[in-house]
Amino acid sequence: MDFNLIKKSEFDRVKSSDGDWTVKMQLFADMCRYNTLVAVKKAGSGHLGSSLSAMDITTYLYLNELNVLEVGLDSPDRDIYFSSKGHDVPGLYSLFYALGIIPGKKLLMLRKLHGLDGHPEVRQPGIEASTGSLGMGISKGKGMAWAKTYQKKKGHVYVLTGDGEFQEGQIYESLQATAHQKVNNITAIMDHNKYQTDMLVADVNNIEDVVEKVKAFGWHVVRINGHDFNVLKKTFSELKKVTNKPKMIIADTIKGRGVSFMEKPEVETFAGKTLYKWHSGAPDDGSYEKGLAELTETINNLTNKLGIEKINMPENKAEGKVATKLTKEFVTEAYGDALCEIAKTNDKLVLLDGDLSADCKLRKFEKMYPQRFIENGIAEQDMVSMAGGLARMGLIPVVNTFASFLASRANEQIYNNAGEKTKVIYTCHFSGMIPAGPGKSHQSVRDISLFGALPNVTIIQPCNGEETKWATEYCVNESKENCLLRLVIGPSPEKIKLPKNYKFKVGIGAELTEGNDAMLFSYGPVMLHEALVASDYLKKIGFGLKVVNMPWLNKIDKEWLKKVVKDQKKIFVLEDHSAIGGLGDRLINALVEIREISGKEFTNLGLREYPECGTPLEVLEYHKLDGKSLAQRISGVKDIETEEKIKQKYTADAPQ
Repeated sequence: MDFNLIKKSEFDRVKSSDGDWTVKMQLFADMCRYNTLVAVKKAGSGHLGSSLSAMDITTYLYLNELNVLEVGLDSPDRDIYFSSKGHDVPGLYSLFYALGIIPGKKLLMLRKLHGLDGHPEVRQPGIEASTGSLGMGISKGKGMAWAKTYQKKKGHVYVLTGDGEFQEGQIYESLQATAHQKVNNITAIMDHNKYQTDMLVADVNNIEDVVEKVKAFGWHVVRINGHDFNVLKKTFSELKKVTNKPKMIIADTIKGRGVSFMEKPEVETFAGKTLYKWHSGAPDDGSYEKGLAELTETINNLTNKLGIEKINMPENKAEGKVATKLTKEFVTEAYGDALCEIAKTNDKLVLLDGDLSADCKLRKFEKMYPQRFIENGIAEQDMVSMAGGLARMGLIPVVNTFASFLASRANEQIYNNAGEKTKVIYTCHFSGMIPAGPGKSHQSVRDISLFGALPNVTIIQPCNGEETKWATEYCVNESKENCLLRLVIGPSPEKIKLPKNYKFKVGIGAELTEGNDAMLFSYGPVMLHEALVASDYLKKIGFGLKVVNMPWLNKIDKEWLKKVVKDQKKIFVLEDHSAIGGLGDRLINALVEIREISGKEFTNLGLREYPECGTPLEVLEYHKLDGKSLAQRISGVKDIETEEKIKQKYTADAPQ
């Protein structure tokens, strides 16, 4: 499938035209919408709904208000704009291409290695702040604005927020502090498209009346139509006269603006809740072509109104392949099914969710047991402390959200709960590096270490659906202490096969392959798959690698460990985590304790840098954690693909 963008020269032509100003603005924005759709389709994932809803606001700002293109991206006197919500970044990248900030080749490398990150990152030209985890933007913008005043620099600071983001506690801390500290050279703009993830903000955790709430903190607040360029122009002009308060614009927008079928939600039957389909993910081929056709028609009509030559529209056709059913398993589906089964016999079980019910595969439970399902919205600290209260009353709360947001943001609340010696189960979805497209804000590679410092927490990561059910049952029905259940959110690269006689027992893993040349401990479907690939590579050269699935990341049965490492001289640990504070640290401590480390080489193959953004294989290869790279690192043979050379090397190196 070829992916072609509307060329920058066409944007330049629109920008320099003399026709109706509002038509020119709308045309420029819709051309950016077209390129956004192309970029997200090529990436295979991304956030369309928010990109399209915020496009008119960002287009207006960069073409009319910001001085950054005139004074330069690095000028200390530049106006600063950045998105706190982050999900709109594909649209912002499209605008950057239209303005000449990034090249077209870069835009078509959205969510690819050495391309554009799935959430804003400052390493990209024009991006002023890294975002992804919500609620931080106004605080960061306040710091930038304060610094401008202190350093006697020109320029205003503009921060775009989401509406669901206004459920985060830090937002209210920043609102209060900004007004109190009299940081008045800042304007926050809410992209109020009424949806967060896939549900209405009003249904998840209502923020209205948001105008009165923000005013109460001492801000000057206006509410406008965020798609009306004349209103935007008038509003920003009037706000320049307000110099004694920070400013907030509540911009009412439409999620998916510009593509009719993305503007209209689908209505789900349960509890009368409305679900939005186009928050994230690439459109299917039919929707892709339909969306491009609609935008093309809009662009042609606006070109006629503007009185310029038609825009040279690129050719973009979908492949038209018949979709094949995915056969790879999702461990999260097994988790959701297990919770539904457990709930039949355990009425103490209660689920809490942080606005990610669909991603965490909790919808089935939500439908079956609505009275035992608590939707907290984008408010992780509140959710965790509420779980602590539920546990104090004798219930068994299971907290669900992405690992990056749960383990770190609510760590103090988790610590407080654990100190009360109750039991809370924390399910950290999206654990590890993969999928890597969203970027490092979503790749959780420090949660094991954050939870591991607590003395009464059991940390488990299952390798397949069957083990996930056992782990879930253990956490809810058997464990006497807090539990961290790490789950990979994407499809498993393969269904990991466990030995027929394997029993899920605390501190004991499962030997998946045989071998005495080296052994490798790992966990979870992503890394165990790579370990097995490495084992296959090495088997071809007569190198036996014993791969061990170790789901218990901080509980190790010493007798079992002593048996499994017997006769092994080289021990490797493959982490889906930082090299610090993961399974490797636990294993080497245990080996020292049982006096089995003497005479053995021990190597931890964990991350020692920030995880990269890109496709799964790109990122694994970059960090040398893919199967081929692992085989090379374990064997010491660089050219692992050339089997004849490898065999010769091993023959030459063998004792005579």
